[in-house]
Amino acid sequence: MLDAFSRVVDQADRKGAYLSNDELNALSAMVADSNKRLDVVNRLTANASSITANAYRALVAEQPSVFGPGGACFHHRNQAACIRDLGFILRYVTYAVATGDASALDQRCLNGLRETYLALGTPGATVASGINKIKDASLAIANDSNGITHGDCSSLMSEVAGYFDRAASAVV
Repeated sequence: MLDAFSRVVDQADRKGAYLSNDELNALSAMVADSNKRLDVVNRLTANASSITANAYRALVAEQPSVFGPGGACFHHRNQAACIRDLGFILRYVTYAVATGDASALDQRCLNGLRETYLALGTPGATVASGINKIKDASLAIANDSNGITHGDCSSLMSEVAGYFDRAASAVV
């Protein structure tokens, strides 16, 4: 598998040509975009525990019947699994952000997740709500312009939101 730089060089070499200005500008833009991606991944990774814990607390407050006596997530084991799963989803979203590709998120995290929750009796809508809480917190942290690479991040923020939306859709 070739990285983007190797692909561009390989293509130019096949043509027997120097790298064009357009190719160099595209690689430069990719590097600038990569710095923004790494800033987002670093922020989400550094705040993962608080993002997950706060989303879980908000979810419990929003849906006490699910987490209270007789609810699908009442037992401490189920509550720990909920927090763990929200953390897994956040981790795989950071992988997708870093690579600009949702394949690891889809294949290693979301594939079969809905069926697992159905088998456990966990309401998919509750899980989706938790994912949306993680999404909101993550976007607020990632979109904070202090101390990160400057530039327009609207497209990247849309992409990040899309990964969370993909995860929320996968569980309902």
